[in-house]
Amino acid sequence: MTLAKKRKRAHEKSKFEQWIAKAPVHISVVAIAFLWTLPTLGLLISSFRRRDDIATSGWWSVFWHPLEFTQFHLGNYADVLTSQGMGQAFLNSLIIAVPATVIPIAIATFAAYALAWMEFPGRQLLFIITVGLLVVPLQMTLIPVLRTYNELGIAGTFLAVWLAHSAYGLPLGVYLLSNYIGSLPRDLIEAAEVDGASHLKIFTRLIVPLSMPAIASFAVFQFLWVWNDLLVALVYLGGNQDVAPVTLVLRNLVGDRGQDWHLLTAGAFISMIIPLFVFFALQRYFVRGLLAGSVKG
Repeated sequence: MTLAKKRKRAHEKSKFEQWIAKAPVHISVVAIAFLWTLPTLGLLISSFRRRDDIATSGWWSVFWHPLEFTQFHLGNYADVLTSQGMGQAFLNSLIIAVPATVIPIAIATFAAYALAWMEFPGRQLLFIITVGLLVVPLQMTLIPVLRTYNELGIAGTFLAVWLAHSAYGLPLGVYLLSNYIGSLPRDLIEAAEVDGASHLKIFTRLIVPLSMPAIASFAVFQFLWVWNDLLVALVYLGGNQDVAPVTLVLRNLVGDRGQDWHLLTAGAFISMIIPLFVFFALQRYFVRGLLAGSVKG
């Protein structure tokens, strides 16, 4: 046996041993992924089943007769999108979520740059106070903010939830972005200052393009939180159905006695479309934005 064949066999044996050593990890990851996606699979299958079938058998029973396509239908989706007002609620959720994501991103990015690279009195104290707001439960603010909204006459409007979600998301945004922006190379910022660039030009030409991973990560967090929120919308919008988001409509779909929960499966799956699209569109920035800035040096 030649030396090249021996080396090749030893290399293949080493790769096989490495695969065997990592097999428990791979099996665990596959098992966790399967268990994690199993409820979503059940939700998807139930959304295509009839009300009587859902009431008499579990969603897994469709695998007993997989070729009987008559057990599936689109009636649940048709009822949700037409008679239940999900179409308007879907549009309302977009009207709420997009500004409530863009506003805190813009403010937090400006604030993060100021806290990271601008010298002014009280900078550290302001950063500590901002980070401290992360541990304040938002439930403590519901009553005073709602009273203020009632006095200003903006309760039950889109503006109310825009301001509320922006305020609730700012501490996380400032903390996340300031850590990332503060980890950018100092030489790059100083070179721009030597060339005569103002803070605004440094921010727009350098900071924002270089901080896109962190900005995208915060955008994912903020958008998903706003889209899936029920508490803030329920408190500040109340019973105003004209501006009700998807979460409020889904809550009403169940009915007072839970008799219409078969429609909830279709409505819930419709509400998942936009968050999934946002996450997969920004996933390449997500991990980079979370890890960058966590370790300096």
